[in-house]
Amino acid sequence: MGVSRRHPQDSTRINILEPWDLQYWSDRWNVPRPQVVETIRRVGDQVQDVAQALGKG
Repeated sequence: MGVSRRHPQDSTRINILEPWDLQYWSDRWNVPRPQVVETIRRVGDQVQDVAQALGKG
C-alpha cells in the first residue's frame, strides 16, 4: 500500500523528483505536470517563483 500525501513536506520548494509533489502543485494551479516541470527548470524550485512564472502568484 502506497503512502498518499495531501500536502508537500516543504511548502516553499517543489521536489521535481517526487511525482506526488508535482501532482499536488499541478492540481493546485490547474496546469499540466510537464508545464510545472518546465517552469521549475526555467526559474528554480521555489514555490513563489514557479507560481509567479505560471501567473498563479
